[in-house]
Amino acid sequence: MMKRYITTPIYYVNDVPHIGHAYTTIIADFLKRFYALRGDETFFLTGTDEHGQKIEQSASARGKTPMQYATEVSGKFRELWNEFGIDYDHFIRTTDDYHIKAVQLAFEKMRERGDIYKGEYEGQYCVSCESFFTPTQLKEGKFCPDCGKSTSGVKEESYFFALSKYQDKLLEWYESNPILPSYRQNEVINFVKNGLNDLSITRTTFEWGIEIPNQKEGERKHIIYVWLDALLNYVSALGYGGDEKNMSFWQGSIHLVGKDILRFHAIYWPAFLLSLGLPLPQKIYAHGWWLNEGQKMSKSIGNVINPKEVSDEFGNDIFRFFLLREVPFGQDGDFSLNALVDRINSELSNDLGNLLNRLIGMSEKYFSLSLNSSKAKEFFPTEANELENLIAQALPLVENAQFHRYLEEVWKIFSLSNTMIARYEPWSLIKNGESEKTEALLVFLCNALFKGTLLFAPIMPTTAQKIADSLGIEIAPSSFEKMIIQNHYQERFEITKITPLFPRVEKKEKEEKVEEKKAEVKVEEKNPLIKIDDFFLSDLRVGEVLECKNVEGSEKLLLFQVDLGEEKPRQIISGIAQYYNPQDLVGTQVCVVANLKPAKLMGLVSEGMILSVKDENGLKLIIPQEKRKNGSKIG
Repeated sequence: MMKRYITTPIYYVNDVPHIGHAYTTIIADFLKRFYALRGDETFFLTGTDEHGQKIEQSASARGKTPMQYATEVSGKFRELWNEFGIDYDHFIRTTDDYHIKAVQLAFEKMRERGDIYKGEYEGQYCVSCESFFTPTQLKEGKFCPDCGKSTSGVKEESYFFALSKYQDKLLEWYESNPILPSYRQNEVINFVKNGLNDLSITRTTFEWGIEIPNQKEGERKHIIYVWLDALLNYVSALGYGGDEKNMSFWQGSIHLVGKDILRFHAIYWPAFLLSLGLPLPQKIYAHGWWLNEGQKMSKSIGNVINPKEVSDEFGNDIFRFFLLREVPFGQDGDFSLNALVDRINSELSNDLGNLLNRLIGMSEKYFSLSLNSSKAKEFFPTEANELENLIAQALPLVENAQFHRYLEEVWKIFSLSNTMIARYEPWSLIKNGESEKTEALLVFLCNALFKGTLLFAPIMPTTAQKIADSLGIEIAPSSFEKMIIQNHYQERFEITKITPLFPRVEKKEKEEKVEEKKAEVKVEEKNPLIKIDDFFLSDLRVGEVLECKNVEGSEKLLLFQVDLGEEKPRQIISGIAQYYNPQDLVGTQVCVVANLKPAKLMGLVSEGMILSVKDENGLKLIIPQEKRKNGSKIG
């Protein structure tokens, strides 16, 4: 039995929970339930980050103290997670006394080690992100590269953490592949290889935060940098510096974070841990953003999706299923109610719900809801082998953070089952007097549904329990060990009739279908002429392909992650799958139109266009003759 420590980020209390918060927390809840069902000992942490200048300003604008404001917003997170049935073991607040003591202890240990020294910080600071930036990191010399808001110049006395000291050790750690997806790790490695600057870790221009310990008499009041404070929650919640009875969980730590805060978790946090002499995280899973009509959700824009409203309308299990099934982990996805309805009607109603309904109906009609056969595998050895292979393929996908693929493999179990009903026609078997084979078939289908239910139970716990009640089975670690690990087949099932799981849902509005369109340049006798200024409106740049894969459900589209020398790679979709093997393109430099408006294809966002040429001999990508620096401008 392993120990698993699963964490969400602690959510900043500058706003109420949105769908991005729900996505991270639901994945963490799935992992906790999955590992617990597999028999591992688990500890699931979530909570709220409550210090910093932004909170001080937000509270003041509302006529409240920072603590009053933080308590109010933190309560909304806890309330929503409780309504969603999130099975967390501990909810931390950075205003908790034990956390404050742990942060001050860690600060003192790092200072004693010589990793903290006093100096003066001068640079740009983003209040919204609580982040410092160098001039080269800023957009247009002024704007935050993460949120796009204007930064402000800061010059003040500060304590610094010797981040540069740990550059080589961090690069060595990355060799163990702790960050998924892999292209996110490549981003981090490139950032670190460019050189790390020591990190300013205190502020003196505001008061809402944890004071550094043992301040000297007459010294200006220093507040510990909010990210040093926040990141230490992962060990303070386990008792670091106090009652450390839960610190043994730290060896199996899995951090779930959004891609916008990966740098803090994959560079700053492990450096702090190295300074403290603590083990580094086992895994860091970095997910993308949920978008609305291709745009990042923002309260100022007014396009934020309220997760509770979606859950209230469609049900919590359906909401959880959709978030994990719809978008490959790590990539940005576009939220669509019509896409959700399509998932309900096809995969949930047709594949899963209909399978259970048919099983109940045939069991009642032919065997009075009581099934007993020891020959399920004997009659159907090919299907039994296929079922075992599907399970074997599904399980490793969880460890690799491929949650949508995991669900895809699980759903193949239900497709296999429905195909068997169509292939063997139990109504014909029973008519021809083959009662024994009919009963064996239904027992096989019950076992397939049992196994599939165990696999999706951590994602849809309420639905799984309904199926368990109908089949007379138990969702428990002992069942998982027996049915999934040992590949056991249960011989007897006492079926109970239940109402249909997923009634079909009618779409409330017509959503325009996204169609693939090829742009073909037709050479005519008289081509329209443009001015040189029109040409220069196109921003053409060289980029390197970090990752390339087929788009699920499309025979024509490839999904690229392209390094254009920016803070993060571009996600670009290109209709060239019939001309290239995606694996062959990784590491290739391509030419990209970098200033196209983002577009949606197959529910995924594309942030540019890869240039190619096509004639009667086929299609070829336009690539530089020699390697050039990523982001180099063409033209």
